Amino acid sequence: MAKFEFFTVLLFILLISISVVRGRIHTLEIKADDRRYIALTTFGFYKGGLLNVAIRNFYMPKSNIDDVHGLVLERTISDEGNRYIELQQEFCPIESNNLFETRPNSDIAVFQFNFKTKIVTIKCSLSMKPFYLFNDMEEFKKEQESGFENSVKYCNKSLNIYSSNEVVDSYNISFVVYIKLKSNEGLYNLYYHNCPNYAMVPKSKQSFTVDINESNNGNYLSAGDIPLPSLYFSTSIIFFVTGIIWVYSLYKSNYPVYKIHYLMALLIFLKAATLFFHGLNFHFIQIKGQHIATWAVVFYTIHLLKGSVLFITIVLIGTGWTFIKHVLSDKDKNIFMIVIPLQVLANIAGVIIQESEEGDVQHNAWLDLFLLVDFMCCAAILFPILWSIRHLQDASQTDGKAAVNLRKLKLFQQFYVMLVSYIYFTRFLIYMLRMTVPFNLLWLNEFFKEAATYVFFVMTGYKFRPTLANPYFQVLSDVDDDDTDIVISHFGSGVSNRSKKKTGRGDIPEDEMMLVETS
Repeated sequence: MAKFEFFTVLLFILLISISVVRGRIHTLEIKADDRRYIALTTFGFYKGGLLNVAIRNFYMPKSNIDDVHGLVLERTISDEGNRYIELQQEFCPIESNNLFETRPNSDIAVFQFNFKTKIVTIKCSLSMKPFYLFNDMEEFKKEQESGFENSVKYCNKSLNIYSSNEVVDSYNISFVVYIKLKSNEGLYNLYYHNCPNYAMVPKSKQSFTVDINESNNGNYLSAGDIPLPSLYFSTSIIFFVTGIIWVYSLYKSNYPVYKIHYLMALLIFLKAATLFFHGLNFHFIQIKGQHIATWAVVFYTIHLLKGSVLFITIVLIGTGWTFIKHVLSDKDKNIFMIVIPLQVLANIAGVIIQESEEGDVQHNAWLDLFLLVDFMCCAAILFPILWSIRHLQDASQTDGKAAVNLRKLKLFQQFYVMLVSYIYFTRFLIYMLRMTVPFNLLWLNEFFKEAATYVFFVMTGYKFRPTLANPYFQVLSDVDDDDTDIVISHFGSGVSNRSKKKTGRGDIPEDEMMLVETS
């Protein structure tokens, strides 16, 4: 108990210590970082969108003044993944024309920093559709008032680098990109590149702070995320109503209601609460550019709890707990000892991923950990079901209740197929969908994910609902007592008495009692 309390306190401290300020107004601090490549941000812009970037205190000592640094801004129609990881292994994109030669059909703009001349030189690929570039928001607002009559399009303009007054040998760079035309719409990816002069010693390690502000006509959500608040609120209502229906059906049931049924109800309401607070977070990001820390902590707390309860429920159903046995075997307990800590770790990793900046060193490390642990959890929860299927296959050939065991075996096999389909769809197919849909339809990724979750919940609840006709309940006495000579009719009458005593709502229907007795 003391260990559980310690773990709970530690988890709570972790939650409140995370800087829950991630949104579309965000800041990334780079300190003594020698990475050659840093992904800064990804955002889908509609016509009228603004990308405001300000690099502050870019430390560049005189010994490294010849090193080449800069930014690459890429426009795509879909989230095809990062294509610069392979390119930057062969050459530096910001100092070589090979980038434009190897990708002539890509919409790419390169910002090359020259600290000697204090000028940012801009290069564009041939297919780069011109849009408007400004030194800062003040210049943008002035041009906006004049109707952009004097504006110079993107690749015909250079930027100034200003010396910083805060740190010696440091510089400030800022610019504003305005998506003026509909043809400029797309998914914009901003990357930072460090191309050191390897003849120089010491090697270059960059330190700077970048402030990024992204919006679509006052809406701080990316084009593909704009429908998400409404989506999350709607699905929250659907799950909540489904939970009420489930609880009502348990209350009105004339058949045995087990603890696992109430755990399933808790899971539905936790899912509804998670979706509600998730939508609330996106709502505040939409109007303020950042979410509110208090609501974010509430969301992540419920999200962690929901994830753990989901895997606990799946494992308990797979082992047959309270349905066909009231004591977990050592093998079942070992699964819990593996799955629950891994699931908690996966949820914590997911929280850190969402709250860390895309360019943070820890972001990719936690992302890799999350994918690995989540895969291990999904694989581990399949074992109890496989063990139950194998046990039922053996039992159907050795004892005198082949019909009952075969019906129960079929139910387990259906649940196994359902679970594998759910895992495969939400982990793999959804990822493939994200890579193919247009930038403004990325919300479909979450829509299909929540739809698959709802279908899985409803089908699981339907197949394991309280009813004597369900073969899941018809071998309770067999497994508990290990006595294959006990007849099912005796179990049926025992449950009948229990149900009548518990509910007081009449006898079990005669047709279902005959089904149990003839089994």
